[in-house]
Amino acid sequence: MAVPLFLCTFAAIMSFTTAILEWFRENGRMLPWRETRDAYAIWLSEIILQQTRIEQGRPYWERFMKRWPTVESLAAATEDEVLRLWQGLGYYSRARNLHKAAQQVVAMGEFPQTMEGIRSMKGVGDYTAAAIGSIAFGMPVAVVDGNVYRVLSRHYGISTPINTTEGKHEFAALAQALLPENEASAYNQGMMDFGALICTPMSPRCMECPLQETCVALREGRIGELPAKQKTLKVKERHLTYIYIRYNNMTAIHRRGEDDIWQGLYEPWLVERVPEGAILIRKDVKHVLTHRVIYADFWLWEPEQQPVLPDDYCWIKEEDWDQYGVPRLVEIMLDEINKNKLDKS
Repeated sequence: MAVPLFLCTFAAIMSFTTAILEWFRENGRMLPWRETRDAYAIWLSEIILQQTRIEQGRPYWERFMKRWPTVESLAAATEDEVLRLWQGLGYYSRARNLHKAAQQVVAMGEFPQTMEGIRSMKGVGDYTAAAIGSIAFGMPVAVVDGNVYRVLSRHYGISTPINTTEGKHEFAALAQALLPENEASAYNQGMMDFGALICTPMSPRCMECPLQETCVALREGRIGELPAKQKTLKVKERHLTYIYIRYNNMTAIHRRGEDDIWQGLYEPWLVERVPEGAILIRKDVKHVLTHRVIYADFWLWEPEQQPVLPDDYCWIKEEDWDQYGVPRLVEIMLDEINKNKLDKS
């Protein structure tokens, strides 16, 4: 059963909050975006780290900051340039929203310094707005992400599913009640690090936890049950057939449109029927996305005459692929094509 907020006495709140702050001061991760109060750098880190581990996202943050050190320089870039530098991170809508939000900020004249203003930025939700607001500007707003859900649900023994409206409201209220207004930045970052390093999804380090004596889940043996989630939709499967056309050291590419995965990225010829003479390079390549599993076949076709393709395809030199942003699945295909070319030579 969830712990009602009125049962969270001032002493209990102070005990929990103090433990998180003290743990963070001694164990918090040293990260480059924590060495600045620059809202642009902090916002960039939060967008990159959505659905991404820190060790994977940090090099991207560093490359973005090196190439576009200010929001103005990012806003002046083209979408293709942004997608190209983002390549490999996945969830490409984040990159498109990042670019549009940078242009929004430039149009505003400065980075917004209110929660309403920050939330108005493209791609910024409640969590990201709270993180930016508290870390960059010291706003007393609690963050609620997967780490926070996990720590609070286990410590207080809350079984309300975190992916329901009721659960989101309950955890948001509890997180805000526990927030020390004058140390919002340190506390929010402490909760994120604590969930990532101590109260982990699998094999949490309970014996090292400063909150073990008051943790309901540990006392009741429910660590593996919490946080609770309501069952969601089944993952869908999809099959794609790609043809890599090689004609006079040229190949055909297509930019994906809206209302589908990988919007704005480039891909080889996507077909329903394989042309005669094509060679199968690799079959049933499995690629897992959030709500779907993609199986793809890769074919190589080297026609004697240049084929006529739909109007939205264009021809490029084979060596120019690195100038175009492509999804990870196409990266895999290009690796296979290059291996085939090397084997032939």
